[in-house]
Amino acid sequence: MRHLETLEFIEAIHRAGSIRGAADSLSLTSTALNRRLLALEGELGAPIFERLPRGVRLSPAGELLIQHIRGQRADLERVRSQIADLKGERRGHVKVACSQALLPYFMPREISAYRAEHPLVTFSVNLRDRYRAERALVAHEADIALVFEPVRLADVQVLATAPQPVHAVMARSHPLAAKRVVRLSDLAAFPVGMPSEEFGVRYLLDIAMRRSSVKLTPLIESDSFEFLRCYPGPELMVTFQIPIGLPADDGREPIVTRPIDTRDVPAGLLYLAQMRGRTLPVAAANFARQLARALDAAEPKGE
Repeated sequence: MRHLETLEFIEAIHRAGSIRGAADSLSLTSTALNRRLLALEGELGAPIFERLPRGVRLSPAGELLIQHIRGQRADLERVRSQIADLKGERRGHVKVACSQALLPYFMPREISAYRAEHPLVTFSVNLRDRYRAERALVAHEADIALVFEPVRLADVQVLATAPQPVHAVMARSHPLAAKRVVRLSDLAAFPVGMPSEEFGVRYLLDIAMRRSSVKLTPLIESDSFEFLRCYPGPELMVTFQIPIGLPADDGREPIVTRPIDTRDVPAGLLYLAQMRGRTLPVAAANFARQLARALDAAEPKGE
C-alpha cells in the first residue's frame, strides 16, 4: 500500500496549494516533501505541479495523477469491503452526495435503518446540488448521489428514479389549506417565497410560469429549504418543497402542505445514481439497493 501513501502526498499538496502548507499538515519538513515530489516527478518523466510565485497548481500530468489516486483509493475500499464480506463482516464506508431535501428526514431514516443491520458501516453525507454531485461521483468523492431535477448527468448511471410533485407549504390557518390540491392561479393572490434558481423546485416553477399567464414574484428567495419551511406563518406566505423533504402531517406541525396540480406544475424526478462503469464497494452497493426500494415505496400514489 506504500504507493498509495506516496500518492496521497500529492493530493495533500493539491489541497493546500503549496508544498509548505502540505508539509505542515503532514508533519513533515517542506524540504523532505519537496524531495519526494521531485523523485516522483523524475519517475513519471513530467512535472506534477506548476511552480507559481505563491504556491503550486496541478499540471495536466498532475490532473491525470489525481484521478488515478482517487480511482486507486476507491478500488482499495471496494476490495476491503469485499474481503470483509468474505469474513462474514459488513464493514465499509459509504459516501453519499445528496440534494437538500433528502437531509432532514429521508436520509437519516435510511442510514439509521441500514446501520441497525450493519453497525460497522460508517457514512459521510454531503450536501451537493446536481452539478456538484456529478463531479463528486466522477472524482470518487461520493459513491452514490441522490439529486432532484433537472439532471443531465453524462458520466453517471441512474439506478432508480422517483417522481416528486411540487408542494405548496403554508401555515395551517392559511386560506389555501382548505383545498386538497392548489392551482398555480390560487397562489397568485398570496405572497410567495421561493428557493434560489439553482434548485430543481425553482426550475419546475419557472418552467410552469413561462408556459402560463400566471406570474409569481417571490418576496423572499433563499438557498435554505429549512428557512423557507419555517417562514410561512407571517404574511400568509406560501413556500415550496417536494414531499420527500417534508415532515409527516401529524396535526402538530404549524404548517401544512398541499400538492400543486400537476396540470400546472408537472412532477419532477428524484435520481439515485452512481458513476458509470464503477463497481461499488459492497456496503455502498447494498445501501444503494436499500435506497432504491425506499424510493419506490415513497413514490406518491394517486397525485
